[in-house]
Amino acid sequence: MFHSELEIRVRHEELRRAADRQRLVREATAGRRAAARSGSDEPEGWVRAWSRWARVRRAAA
Repeated sequence: MFHSELEIRVRHEELRRAADRQRLVREATAGRRAAARSGSDEPEGWVRAWSRWARVRRAAA
């Protein structure tokens, strides 16, 4: 293998690793944003309220 080919392969590997790091950072920040959004919606609150209502009806019956 020629020296220039080796340099090209090394550069390609460096660029690939940099792209992987950037992708991981993007995925991590997107995951944090999604977690923050889902926490603000609080869908569990509605489920809890419904189950509380169902428990009250069962207790009254």
